[in-house]
Amino acid sequence: MAKKNAFYAQSGGVTAVINASACGVIETARQHKAQIGRLYAGNNGIIGALREELIDTAKESAKAIAGLRQTPSGAFGSCRYKLKSLEHNRAEYERLIEVFKAHNIGYFFYNGGGDSADTCLKVSQLSETLGYPIQAIHVPKTIDNDLPLTDNCPGFGSVAKYVAVSIKEASLDVASMCDTSTKVFIMEVMGRHAGWIAAAGGLAADSEGDGPHIILFPEIAFEREKFLKRVQRCVKKYGYCAVVASEGTQYKDGTFLAEAGSRDAFGHAQLGGVAPTLAAMVKEALGYKYHWAVADYLQRAARHIASATDVQQAYAVGKAAVEFAVAGKNAVMPAIVRGKGKRYSWRIEEAPLAGVANVERKMPRNYISADGFHISDKGRQYLQPLIQGEDYPSYKNGLPVYTRLKKVLVQKKLKKAFKV
Repeated sequence: MAKKNAFYAQSGGVTAVINASACGVIETARQHKAQIGRLYAGNNGIIGALREELIDTAKESAKAIAGLRQTPSGAFGSCRYKLKSLEHNRAEYERLIEVFKAHNIGYFFYNGGGDSADTCLKVSQLSETLGYPIQAIHVPKTIDNDLPLTDNCPGFGSVAKYVAVSIKEASLDVASMCDTSTKVFIMEVMGRHAGWIAAAGGLAADSEGDGPHIILFPEIAFEREKFLKRVQRCVKKYGYCAVVASEGTQYKDGTFLAEAGSRDAFGHAQLGGVAPTLAAMVKEALGYKYHWAVADYLQRAARHIASATDVQQAYAVGKAAVEFAVAGKNAVMPAIVRGKGKRYSWRIEEAPLAGVANVERKMPRNYISADGFHISDKGRQYLQPLIQGEDYPSYKNGLPVYTRLKKVLVQKKLKKAFKV
């Protein structure tokens, strides 16, 4: 079989460890020179393929690629661009195949969430139809932890650690001042339909009275009066109340507490700030002094406090993706499988993309406490191993050292440009 080149792209919201997956892909591809020629990366994700803006990773030194393992964000650039269905815009997929054919690309590694899994699957299907085989491997990534067929998703463990640490420290701050100052603190975290990130905040509560006292999940319908009564009870009992609220907190009818009315490139509702909405409720009904914070990009960019488990798993799925490809696999995803027994262990197995694409995994109800305001013991048992260990980046002048790549583009071969 003639040697083929490979294409790698990052998709959607980035994480503290997505570059560790890129590192795993590139370093492993370099070890398989007999099967893989050049490895190109998409400049700003899949858009780079459509525009024929391909970054030649061979121009990057081994040191720079190794440095990706400790660098947050998307080193090659990502994008929020969802390819439409084959029926609605076949031209996009045909353009991808055209670019791949022009650059002798036979391997497609797409690093992203559920939408990326769907794109990966469609590319593999269409390539067969058009007679130009592409081995499409999805590399899992999402802080939302909502992909099926995998125990957890790379990116989640680190955001979980950041959220747990942040609410633990903020709770201590509020507790020390609550007698004469702030009595309610609300931290808003990401999580549109699944409450995994909010749940991670519950790990900070080691003992009775520890914050967070309340966690709001998308999976549990929000009841205003029930929430306010719990806030009041916590303030009376502990002197203060710390809350972790998912951005996707919603009423029974599915309306988000803080829907802004607009939609993003993926068709998702833009959420406009659940923390200030909740704070206003508390102020109006109870009159307590409050503070609120939105973790926003900080939670997913915090490589300085990444989970060592998460970093290891992110690298492992990148490595496995290449190994699957050279073994002839297609339309699969490296999945993390949790071992049995009390001592945490994990391994990588393959999962079919047909079972991953467009399937959203929410938190099981038994991971949430009976009253709906915290995590259960079972939820804690699931979450705890994922934040274990520290994998600190190197430091210089008191700040982390992060890699910046050259990102040298290869010469275009197609005359026709493609508008995105």
